[in-house]
Amino acid sequence: MKNWAGNHHFAADRIARPSSVDELRKLVADAPKVKALGTRHSFNDVADFPGGVLVDLAGLDVPTVVDTAAATVTVGAATRYGDLVDAVDEVGFALENLASLPHCTVAGSVATATHGSGERVRNLSAAVSGLELVTADGTLRRYTREQDPEIFPGLVVSLGALGVVTRVTLDLVPSFSVQQDGFTIPWSSVPDGFNELQAAGYSVSLFTPWVGDIAGLVLLKRRVGASVPELSEFHGGTRMTSPPGANFTDWGVPGPWHHRLPHFRLDSVPSIGEELQSEFFVRRADAVAALTEIRALGEQLATALHVSEIRTVAGDDLWLSPCHGGDRVGIHFTWQPKPDAVAALLPLIQERLAPFGARPHWGKVFHGDGWAAERYPELPRFRALAGELDPRGAFRSPYLRRHVFGE
Repeated sequence: MKNWAGNHHFAADRIARPSSVDELRKLVADAPKVKALGTRHSFNDVADFPGGVLVDLAGLDVPTVVDTAAATVTVGAATRYGDLVDAVDEVGFALENLASLPHCTVAGSVATATHGSGERVRNLSAAVSGLELVTADGTLRRYTREQDPEIFPGLVVSLGALGVVTRVTLDLVPSFSVQQDGFTIPWSSVPDGFNELQAAGYSVSLFTPWVGDIAGLVLLKRRVGASVPELSEFHGGTRMTSPPGANFTDWGVPGPWHHRLPHFRLDSVPSIGEELQSEFFVRRADAVAALTEIRALGEQLATALHVSEIRTVAGDDLWLSPCHGGDRVGIHFTWQPKPDAVAALLPLIQERLAPFGARPHWGKVFHGDGWAAERYPELPRFRALAGELDPRGAFRSPYLRRHVFGE
């Protein structure tokens, strides 16, 4: 079995598909090595455990429950974002944020701090107010932000190191409408106007090839009422009349939040399809300096790059979130399926971004080990929490040993 991109072959012994939480509890207690499996939209071995058991939770009967009084929704871990949004919207609520792809599971997205964009909007994991997980001894444990404030920030972005999550509770906000529009802008507008550009909408993405006078496509998503002022010009660029592909969500007219915040449609192939991905989060204050450094590599990147996406994400307090401690700018790379070329470019990129406190996306390709120890101040507390919940190392995969536990 391969991951979504086809660049990683899973090395686990088997896949288990429990049909109940009790069956899952017994499986976890009996298995020497176990790892939960989502939609396999990771580009490294974060979701693998060679010689172990991968657990597919899609068969668990966990209903989606919206609590309108508490303004929360509780879902099964294997629920995809694209499959829960209708139930939330029908009763007048919304999730504050959604990722570019609605195809991914809630638990997998949360565990890796997958994010979406918006300078005042935190990543998806920040919406988690409660979770349920099965720990190494088969115990079913429940935690909430309110009842477990000391450790809850360490439980959410866990990379599967603490247990198998079965149920997640997410905070909701009142439903809202969004219009998204696309503009092509010159690169000259980016360095001096970066802050204004990012503040222009609820969510703003800049897609760029890093070469040439044209920066690329700005995807501007604005919260709207009954109507929204039309922009014919934006930061020296011109408005595009239609999306660049049929798999994009609709442009040019207001629509429900869940039909506009994702870039791609649930019923289509997301992004480009056959691709690799990398992403690095730098401090917001260093954004322009970091972009300037990467643009200097533009000609070299062009040999393997499809496109980059630049987004701003608000800071949070989650111990292993790339946005822990302050606002960040995500510099994303969608690569052609050329693993050797990408592997040669990553050290160059990471060297350029190192002065800006760059943190890699946990589920995408990056170079080297030891990133977490250098860049996550709460890592000792996370390691201690993992030792408490998983004393026998049932969830401590090679990926976690390399990147989180420093082994």
